[in-house]
Amino acid sequence: MTAPSAEPATARPDRTELAVVGAGPAGLAAAVTAADGGLDVVLIDAADAPGGQYYRAPAPGLGATRPEALHHGWTEFAALTARLDRHRTAGRIRHLAGHHVWAVVRSGADWTLHAVTGPDGRDRPTTLDTRRLLVATGSHERQLPFPGWTLPGVVGAAGAQAMLKSSLVLPGRRIVVAGSGPLLQAVAVSLARAGARVPALVEASGYGPYGRAPLVLAASPGRIAEGARHAAALARHRVRPLMHRAVTAVHGTDRVEGVTVSRLDRDWRPLPGTGRRIDCDVLAVGHGLVPQIDLAVGLGCATRCGTDGSAALELDEELRTTVPGVWAAGETGGIGGVHLALTEGELAARSIVADARGGPSTARTAALLRARRRLRAFAELMGGVHRPGPGWTEWAAADTEVCRCEEVTIGAIRTAVGELGAGDSRTVKLLTRAGMGWCQGRTCGFAVRELAGCAAETGTPDRRPLACPVPLSVLARAARPEDT
Repeated sequence: MTAPSAEPATARPDRTELAVVGAGPAGLAAAVTAADGGLDVVLIDAADAPGGQYYRAPAPGLGATRPEALHHGWTEFAALTARLDRHRTAGRIRHLAGHHVWAVVRSGADWTLHAVTGPDGRDRPTTLDTRRLLVATGSHERQLPFPGWTLPGVVGAAGAQAMLKSSLVLPGRRIVVAGSGPLLQAVAVSLARAGARVPALVEASGYGPYGRAPLVLAASPGRIAEGARHAAALARHRVRPLMHRAVTAVHGTDRVEGVTVSRLDRDWRPLPGTGRRIDCDVLAVGHGLVPQIDLAVGLGCATRCGTDGSAALELDEELRTTVPGVWAAGETGGIGGVHLALTEGELAARSIVADARGGPSTARTAALLRARRRLRAFAELMGGVHRPGPGWTEWAAADTEVCRCEEVTIGAIRTAVGELGAGDSRTVKLLTRAGMGWCQGRTCGFAVRELAGCAAETGTPDRRPLACPVPLSVLARAARPEDT
């Protein structure tokens, strides 16, 4: 199956009824459902093809004949992209690929989206007016620092899977998968099936706490079955699960040669004398995902602190944010997986169609509401089970880098708090530059807040005027719209 081609960039497309930012599972489901309901839709996304991180597909030039082999639910994705293609042909959806939305501003009753194109944002900027906005910007991976994590050969767990899906290559031949959360199981299975040797899956939490919520589990038989399939696949590929353990050091000179795995107590503190070395050439590590909400926060949308310790958007049952005219779906409302994202995408679109066209609620909408409640309940359980414990800060030494962009160490952050009087993460940033680099704190933000003792700020993330890096020439042009 070939991905639908995208519309070429234009200086200022006509006003649309709905703009969907993000073409992952939630955004894709929302766009086609809204178009089914008769709305004029623009689907705008930074990637070259729809699908987001979950449905990453190999580049056409690689000649992959069975991309579905690397995915679950590929049939549903194929059906969504086929609907997208039909709506594009009929003129009901415009798909603007390769567009990075850096700001959204109110323009009377409408919203104006500002986007840049090209790898460095220097191609022709795009401005789009819309009456309603749906934010489906997905998530990014959460990392916790430890000695050696900046060594070549240490990659994100989700990044290793993305490399396999999009480029059909393995990051190494002997790969330890570590961190916390169900994603690790999927990553380990994918790498093993592709031919890598995975000697261990190192999970800092355990799966026992799930048993404390039997009603939530009983309402989610699909997730239980998925976990059983992963466990069987791990056993088949001889991947050894190590529960309540973490990689607390990486060994090697020019690249990874091995890792130390230590047993943890219930607060994630390493137990002395339990460290064991495992030889490997790659470490794929990640501690869950974090909602990507910069764009929505910039609009003034309220947030909440999820059970996983990350900030997520505050939404009502029909996926409305606290800002009128703005909806959100998928991981922006809290990490919950692809099934929840697809459900919320369709539900949000139906809410938007009702807002634009009117009409009574349908049986399908009621079914989606019930499914969302069930899936959200499991997501909240999952977030609480795998939330990093406070003891992880004892994994690292004073010279361990936290902010890789600005090379800020744990020692520098502790000095800012203990000796210079920093009482919040903003002051820590001003004193150390942690979070001021290219990623703007996406990689180090959680760790900096925890190290600074500012975990209470998690529900109120920084509000930034720009959601992604933008050339000064684009900002200058936006300030002088008569020149565009």
